[in-house]
Amino acid sequence: MASGFFAVLDDISALMDDVASASKMATEKTAGILGDDLAVNAEKATGFLASRELPVLWKITKSSFLNKLIIIPLALLLNFYLPIVIKIILLFGGAFLAYEGVEKIIEFIFQKVKKVEEVIIENTSNNFNDEKAKIKSAVTTDFILSIEIVIIALGTVLDKSLSIQIITVSIVAILATVGVYGIVALIVRMDDTGFKLIKKSDNKGFLFSLGNLLVKALPIVIKTLSFVGTIALILVAGGIFTHNIDYFHHLFTTLNPTLKDAIIGLVMGFITVLLVTVIKKVFSKK
Repeated sequence: MASGFFAVLDDISALMDDVASASKMATEKTAGILGDDLAVNAEKATGFLASRELPVLWKITKSSFLNKLIIIPLALLLNFYLPIVIKIILLFGGAFLAYEGVEKIIEFIFQKVKKVEEVIIENTSNNFNDEKAKIKSAVTTDFILSIEIVIIALGTVLDKSLSIQIITVSIVAILATVGVYGIVALIVRMDDTGFKLIKKSDNKGFLFSLGNLLVKALPIVIKTLSFVGTIALILVAGGIFTHNIDYFHHLFTTLNPTLKDAIIGLVMGFITVLLVTVIKKVFSKK
């Protein structure tokens, strides 16, 4: 009886060792996409009223967990029965990310310059609708990036047993969500932390300087994240097309991989924006 118990413990220990090794490898493979995920979601989760930042971020985080709860079993089933469907889903996701990235670039180029003196007062209803729209956009983008993360993680453990695949992909998904949105939460609350430090410092000393730095750094960080988030959307989309379409994979083989992903992401983004614009005009006329 005792020997059987210790045999079970040995099996569990061996399983945990395999899971730890596989999780480390999967995390390393998804490190790049997690960096892009952070940049994209940080940009998506900012721009709200200070009192709404954490509640909104918590809504997005819960939706991110739900996204992965849907994606993980679906990815495992599709990988077993219909692996081609995973590739199709990835390509549609890549088109969506490319569209979002290029749309942001077009809006930046053609947006109207507003006068500094102009003051816009939005009512509560508009703020609420804007918040809902941004949350929906953030959750949709998270869903696409979560698919990429889950599938990359799954790809590193395809030669392992089903139990190791499930545990490894689940660990990577949890770490991705907690890590990404935990850092985003710290970023969006930088200014509040800075003001608290200034208040405690009596306007002097190290805490005062640190508080001032955090307050002044937040707008720069937000603008930087907005820029990096747009670039990340293009790169992630380009990477999806490069890795899943043989023609793109063998195109420009001497070109730097990052530059290649950027070019393909931009081209596919402009094509997607053009198609969506044409479709909208056709349906609007009808």
